[in-house]
Amino acid sequence: MVKDARVTKNTRHSYATRSNLIKKVKTPGGRLSVKIIKKKSSGVKCGEAGCDVLLPGIKKMSTSAFRHSKKRERKVSRTYGGNLCGSCVENRIVRAFLIEEQKIVKKMLAAKK
Repeated sequence: MVKDARVTKNTRHSYATRSNLIKKVKTPGGRLSVKIIKKKSSGVKCGEAGCDVLLPGIKKMSTSAFRHSKKRERKVSRTYGGNLCGSCVENRIVRAFLIEEQKIVKKMLAAKK
């Protein structure tokens, strides 16, 4: 005979929502118990428009855990460390350099005339 496999939710409410998921677990004593499952975090993504790369070096954690973690766990030691991926930072630096070069060329052409 199969034992009774029913368990009751001892959480906030009885609805099977994403924030109220449970898993049945058998205890060493042989009885069924309920384990509450936390939602998975999507992780920190690059903030540049069109670039949705997960930032390497930063753990996936909930926003509350992220807020209470140390600064070195929230960012990478680089310019725009916790906001942009490395390739986007590189693109920004190159773009800024080219714009400055263009300004210098314009000044030189204006001085020649």
